[in-house]
Amino acid sequence: MKQTKAARSLKMNLFSMLAAVLIFTAFSCASKASFQTSSVVPAARGDVKVKKDGNNNYQIKIKISGLAEAKRLEPAKQVYVVWLESEGHNINNLGRINSSSSFLSKKLKADFETVSSIKPIKIFITAEDEAGVQYPGTHLILTTNNF
Repeated sequence: MKQTKAARSLKMNLFSMLAAVLIFTAFSCASKASFQTSSVVPAARGDVKVKKDGNNNYQIKIKISGLAEAKRLEPAKQVYVVWLESEGHNINNLGRINSSSSFLSKKLKADFETVSSIKPIKIFITAEDEAGVQYPGTHLILTTNNF
């Protein structure tokens, strides 16, 4: 009889853990989108992962490889800027991806992470002369389709 109680207890514990994992997975789904091939920097590849957190904010994580330094573009630019487009087609500057060694390695890889209270429908990257611009310029480097 002791084994039966132990077996039941084990089954209940496993069932509880499985239910917790399923519930956690259902509420922590992340959207992932790949960047389209760039005509300006064709070797650049990457993806964006957007995940809603417990505070109703959106965690945005970007990974890119093959991204040449902005100074090597024609015409040369100073920085790459990440932009968020929302459902109302408002566009927000999320920040810059530095082309220094701390962000881009010799293998031309870059990571970018931020949190936004605005739900993105599209993420894109432009090359700019300065990071604090209010509107994206014409040098579109990478963009996603709509999430």
